[in-house]
Amino acid sequence: MRVRTLIERYADTITLLTPRSCVDEAREYLPELCTKRGWSIAPAVDLLDALLTSIHVVDNASLLDAEAEARRRIASRDPDDWAAVAVSIALDAPIWTEDGDFFGSGVATWTTINVEMYLAKESS
Repeated sequence: MRVRTLIERYADTITLLTPRSCVDEAREYLPELCTKRGWSIAPAVDLLDALLTSIHVVDNASLLDAEAEARRRIASRDPDDWAAVAVSIALDAPIWTEDGDFFGSGVATWTTINVEMYLAKESS
């Protein structure tokens, strides 16, 4: 819920981006996650759709200039995450994640607690 609250609270003052492949992956695994946790799938999909209205989705095709470098950096961890690293490289922006696969990839990573502290400070 913290992530949702942060996105909703600060969407008008910050730019959040995600690659299309991350959205596709979320849509693919959301039903399985909901079933495992005993949640209804439809409200979870609706929530994802609502949050995505505040997040700019970057087409993977627009990341071609950074793809090779991103793939090289994430290859030993999770090669499927190359697009998130490519967005970070292309925009010199940190990745907001709790996923340790990004740590050590040569791009800045911020966990939710760091994002929360930064946004609270910036808005005061």
